[in-house]
Amino acid sequence: MAEVTKEAEQPQLKRVIGPGLLLLFVVGDIIGTGVYALTGTVAGRIGGALWLPFLLAFAVAFVTAFSYLELVGKYPRAAGAALYTHKAFGIQFLTFMVAFTVMSSGITSASSAAQAFGNTYLRELMGDSLVVPTVWIALGFMVLLAGINFRGVAESLWANVVLTIIELTGLLIIIVVGFYAVASGQGEPSRLTEIDTASQAPWLAISSATALAFFAMVGFEDSVNMAEECREPSRIFPKAMLLGMGIAAAIYVLVAVTSSLLVPADELAEAKSGALLKVLTAGAPGFPLWVFALIGLLAVINSALINMLMASRLVYGMANERIIPKVFGTVHPFRRTPWASILFTTAIAMVLVATVDITVLGGTTSLLLLIVFTVVNVAVLVLRRDPVEHKHFRAPTALPVVGAITCAFLASPLSGRPAREYGIAAILLGVGLLLWGVNQLVLRRDRARR
Repeated sequence: MAEVTKEAEQPQLKRVIGPGLLLLFVVGDIIGTGVYALTGTVAGRIGGALWLPFLLAFAVAFVTAFSYLELVGKYPRAAGAALYTHKAFGIQFLTFMVAFTVMSSGITSASSAAQAFGNTYLRELMGDSLVVPTVWIALGFMVLLAGINFRGVAESLWANVVLTIIELTGLLIIIVVGFYAVASGQGEPSRLTEIDTASQAPWLAISSATALAFFAMVGFEDSVNMAEECREPSRIFPKAMLLGMGIAAAIYVLVAVTSSLLVPADELAEAKSGALLKVLTAGAPGFPLWVFALIGLLAVINSALINMLMASRLVYGMANERIIPKVFGTVHPFRRTPWASILFTTAIAMVLVATVDITVLGGTTSLLLLIVFTVVNVAVLVLRRDPVEHKHFRAPTALPVVGAITCAFLASPLSGRPAREYGIAAILLGVGLLLWGVNQLVLRRDRARR
């Protein structure tokens, strides 16, 4: 009885997210690090047809989003994919691994943003005056994000509003510059249909690039983990998520077309996370690069902030479901934020920032999420046997089937993924397996004390 009273006194997360904030959350998450930091890497895999993998990645993500919309409507709580897995299959080990996988994907995404922050945009902005090693800048960046996250979700989301508007402005600059340059006679339209076949078949180039580009289209996964901080989540999620994905997809395709028209794919690939700076230089040589560098800096900050919000809320949700020790569900009595899960996820991110390259982080993030999305698409069909009393969105049955097949293919070696991405994923999942064992010991000890 004392335990029940203690849990009843545990403060709840504050519901501050309305439809407008949720829409900007989805858009801001999708158009962050993916386009600002990985455009060059995707170009290196596909060639001049850079727009194609982004369009295909959007199609796969859009299909999977319908499964998430049905599930978040039925179960409007934090924890997202892990919660749905737990309800569908009831296997705690599988639930734990899915939770750990999603958490890892958010942290690897935030870590790649941290590296782009220190290694590309901050260096472009400050030039030779920046003498601090990139890794220390990235680590300090993660500490700053943790402070904003702890301060409160309302503050974090209003920061997201401002940063989303800024990063949208940066991408509109790229699009406008591109159209102006093409109208002035610049650009090479023939590049838009070029697919790199130097070392692989065309379908492998397309699928490999699509598998990486999928990294850019995963904002909807982050958003469902904020369900407990949304007002009327069953009502506002469908419109906000689908509209947000549509806006982001249109921007991605336009930026990709502009990039291919103005800069050859091999030069974009060589520039890596600085590819958009290369595009701007080609289309508007007189444009002050420091302005765009500042915008890019704020864009990756926004992406990292959203991903760390998601990761900490997922850990909080799993603690409430008793899948991990309940200490990770501790909410600060005054700030009403999950401070224990914020510390935990920040510590893991700092390790990744210091040890793993940004390209591997992006590909591994995509791989981990595609595995999770495969499970979620199956779970939505299984959970049709579990009706709920309230009204909610229902996906057409064919979409989860198509989503499961396409996500499984893009996660498999058949898609042409580099072997190193599977290696990093295996290490992360191995860590998850170790944590599962530790968690079981903690839970067994807690049961013995009762």
